[in-house]
Amino acid sequence: MKKYPEITTDRLLLRGFQAHDALEIQKLAGAFEVAEMTLNIPHPYLDGMAETWMENHQKNFESGEGVVFAMIDLKSGMLVGAVGLTVTPRFKRAELGYWIGKPFWGRGFATEASKAVLAYGFEEMQLNKIHASHMMRNPASGRVMQKIGMEHEGVLKQHALKWDQFVDLAIYGILASTWLVQQGQ
Repeated sequence: MKKYPEITTDRLLLRGFQAHDALEIQKLAGAFEVAEMTLNIPHPYLDGMAETWMENHQKNFESGEGVVFAMIDLKSGMLVGAVGLTVTPRFKRAELGYWIGKPFWGRGFATEASKAVLAYGFEEMQLNKIHASHMMRNPASGRVMQKIGMEHEGVLKQHALKWDQFVDLAIYGILASTWLVQQGQ
């Protein structure tokens, strides 16, 4: 079994999810306000959903299809949220995704974790491009993408269906070459 990576930032430990995280995932991701701003988090978030979600993380990591990190606050040891990359190996690109528990909003955790995951994607996974999207009703997520150096690439009109409503997605991306320049390399 390939060892799951761990990344330490100034305030966070990014590590693989563990079985004991399930209840906290259910509580944090299951908050209406969090589910409302993400495409893939259901509401209500039922018992067993966190375990099902975590089930394939190791397999997907080993196959090179993705990596999902638990964001752990180094000071308190609390789970803050999740951040990860869903990889399309054929094109050497990945989609960045993240969610933050409502009690931790507005503290810069998504930006801090996403910066670290960009570095991991470009340096360790040798990706050419990392992209991300957010629903137009969630501009805070767009600000995270801008802060980590991603460029706005456009808007996909009614591109996704969330709770029986079509939503527009703002698309952001960053190339490895651009990221290297931003790092001063």
